[in-house]
Amino acid sequence: MIANMAALGAALCWAAGGLIAIGPVRVLGSIAFNRLRLTIVATGLLAAATLMGGWHTLDGGAVLTLALSGAMGIVLGDMALFWSLSRLGPRRNVVIYAANAPLTALLAYAVLGEALGPWTMLGVLLVTLGVMLAVALRSGSTHSWEAVQGSLLAAVAVCMVAAVGQAVGSVIAKPVMAAGADPVASAAVRVTTAALMFTAIGALSAVRTGAATSLGAVAAGLFRFGPGLTPRLALQVAGNGLLGVGLGMTLLLIGLANGNAGVVATLSALSPVLILPMMWVLTGQRPALGAWVGAAVAVAGVALIVNR
Repeated sequence: MIANMAALGAALCWAAGGLIAIGPVRVLGSIAFNRLRLTIVATGLLAAATLMGGWHTLDGGAVLTLALSGAMGIVLGDMALFWSLSRLGPRRNVVIYAANAPLTALLAYAVLGEALGPWTMLGVLLVTLGVMLAVALRSGSTHSWEAVQGSLLAAVAVCMVAAVGQAVGSVIAKPVMAAGADPVASAAVRVTTAALMFTAIGALSAVRTGAATSLGAVAAGLFRFGPGLTPRLALQVAGNGLLGVGLGMTLLLIGLANGNAGVVATLSALSPVLILPMMWVLTGQRPALGAWVGAAVAVAGVALIVNR
């Protein structure tokens, strides 16, 4: 039950975080957005882990494993996810990204030997099907968030890369979490690794494009995020990071520590269902009846999983 509730909490955080992120991502770009939000969250998590005394649960091997998990799940996953978010909009993006649930279940079975019982497997399939139906049966929207920018095929492909990165990152982290690693300290390692890697990517990008020609210019550029960064956008970036990365990732790791990786990934992939009423409230556009049918199917799947 702890794993299930943590996974559902992560889904709620990611659904809300996706709505907060759409504006800043389109203004700043995915790399600058991630560099700023991960730096903010890493600072907070490092302080929290130190105050809570969770570092003693991690040895050198665990730190390296979690760092690799962060590189795959956050750096590769988030860079691809937010690139596609800026082109697909939050609803389509979150739905395609939900493919990480069955991918995680397959990888957990192949790599970790975590098999699912027949009723749980049916629940996983119903959740995945419900998520897909919630979008496939939803009527078109004219809100600016729903506009596709650039190639639809390219955006979908990149979003699938994000799903694979998340699945691989979860499976890598699972043994460490199951061994008793502190979730906050583990999240701090993953996020700090990602923040450093995004900082390096930003520096290399500045050198490659000729925007910075000296070490001092590169260092100074790391603290600039473009003329589009306003105080309002900065607060949105911080809110997305603390909610989606700080709290959401910590809940995901708690789920992995206490439950089956495939089940945790499936429940945390309910963001597309949870995002429907949020978008209704924010945009004033009511989802079609078919979207609620899909949501009902997903909820039935959750009921099967939770009651097994």
